[in-house]
Amino acid sequence: MYRCSTPRMEAGSDSGGRAGRPLKRSISDVAVGVKRGSDELSMYNSPNSGMSSISDGASNGSDSKKLRVEEAPPSRVLHIRKLPNEASETEVIALGLPFGKVTNILTLKGKNQAFLEMGTEEAAITMINYYTTVTPHIRNIPIFIQYSNHKELKTDAGNQRTQAVLQAVSAVQSGGSPSSDVQDALAAASSPVLRIIIDNMFYPVTLDVLQQIFSKFGTVMKIITFTKNNQFQALLQFSDPVNAQQAKLALDGQNIYNSCCTLRIDFSKLVNLNVKYNNDKSRDYTRPELPAGDGQPSLDTTVAAAFSKDSNSLLGALSPLSAAAAAAAAAGRVALAGQTGSSGVLLVSNLNEEMVTPQSLFTLFGVYGDVQRVKILYNKKDSALIQMSDANQAQLAMSHLNGQKVYGKIIRVTLSKHQTVALPRDGLDDQGLTKDFANSPLHRFKKPGSKNFQNIFPPSATLHLSNIPQDVTEDDLRLLFSNAGGTVKAFKFFQDRKMALIQMSTVEEAIQALIDLHNYNMGGNQHLRVSFSKSTI
Repeated sequence: MYRCSTPRMEAGSDSGGRAGRPLKRSISDVAVGVKRGSDELSMYNSPNSGMSSISDGASNGSDSKKLRVEEAPPSRVLHIRKLPNEASETEVIALGLPFGKVTNILTLKGKNQAFLEMGTEEAAITMINYYTTVTPHIRNIPIFIQYSNHKELKTDAGNQRTQAVLQAVSAVQSGGSPSSDVQDALAAASSPVLRIIIDNMFYPVTLDVLQQIFSKFGTVMKIITFTKNNQFQALLQFSDPVNAQQAKLALDGQNIYNSCCTLRIDFSKLVNLNVKYNNDKSRDYTRPELPAGDGQPSLDTTVAAAFSKDSNSLLGALSPLSAAAAAAAAAGRVALAGQTGSSGVLLVSNLNEEMVTPQSLFTLFGVYGDVQRVKILYNKKDSALIQMSDANQAQLAMSHLNGQKVYGKIIRVTLSKHQTVALPRDGLDDQGLTKDFANSPLHRFKKPGSKNFQNIFPPSATLHLSNIPQDVTEDDLRLLFSNAGGTVKAFKFFQDRKMALIQMSTVEEAIQALIDLHNYNMGGNQHLRVSFSKSTI
């Protein structure tokens, strides 16, 4: 896969165990059990483990039942509910693969549920933390994942079909080829067409980039790219459904570039794509004679060459994106694929007008880009316009902050039709509702190649602190963050004590603490730096 600089959702990628997704995980010694009746109690060797929570949530995962399920403490066994009727064991296992070793699975076919046992509790915690911010889907249906009351699964590992699927998963993840028997099992998955969504699209993704990535798994015949709901998406057709299944298993949840441009992959209901034009939006590799189409330019050869050059060196080798290409993308000289001409201005609504200020919005949205201007609307003070440095940063901020709870209200973030945020006319008092931050020294991304590009993560309960003075103690920081209105659940200094992780009780509390305490003067003109972390403590 490709690398660039921005946050990568990967498990166990640093000393803090920051939540996220690694490129490869092998599966070995995974036991599998399948039960189709109501005798799942016999699967466990823990008679006092509180099976009421399982039977309470068992009836097809209905909401009425869900209310009676008590939240279980962290466990390496995860309870998955509301699975589609046609969901396969492969798809359930694939949910856990990016976070670590999967050691057991129990599917309850008649109840649309499953239990997934991870190799470690840490891997399970990482998985839960990730899916708290990104709703998991199987076959385009949202599903629910929570900790189970059980600490391990005891199942009958004799199901041959499921074992074959596990062999296929293991072969694909380790870079090998599954056996013919396993290929038959994989072929049952169906369509040769994949639907691909790119999340956290901080750098451009071109049609050629997708072709190079997916062609590792088979012959790519056709690709159509488009933008829907402000997200870059693609339909990609393989010559064989088995290749599509292998690509989905290996690539779903992975990052095209380091820490950004995350692939979300599902099977399409389509079995064949109808491509009319060969250009930068669509391509039929079996029909090179197709026209470019009216008003549809062919792919810019300069951009294509730059990214293809990097792509060729990156595929399989995992080398970093060249500094020149990364700098060009970061500076906005290359538009987001499918977002050409997009505004860098965001419209934020449903704000708490009693609490919100231009400064608080600058601090929060500044986690994802350099905020230039903020205007709280005079006649609608629960809404604001925020101008980012470019459309890339606006897209990134929108993808991470839309739907987050800030000052007790769930905010909505969309792209605005405005191209800039206007400043008030000279002499006009707008009550401090508009502020220009263009020359702020607090911009995180002004410096090309800054390490801040590698540390952009979704809002999380765990915060990363840096620039801590040597004489500041754990108690000092716990008190500081408690006074910000939250509850500190855990704290951990890094070895040099200049950095630390602090875990609040909720994501909302962490957002509040970041707004209040980023750039807080700790004395001696040392200002605390606060950002979201992908780690857990």
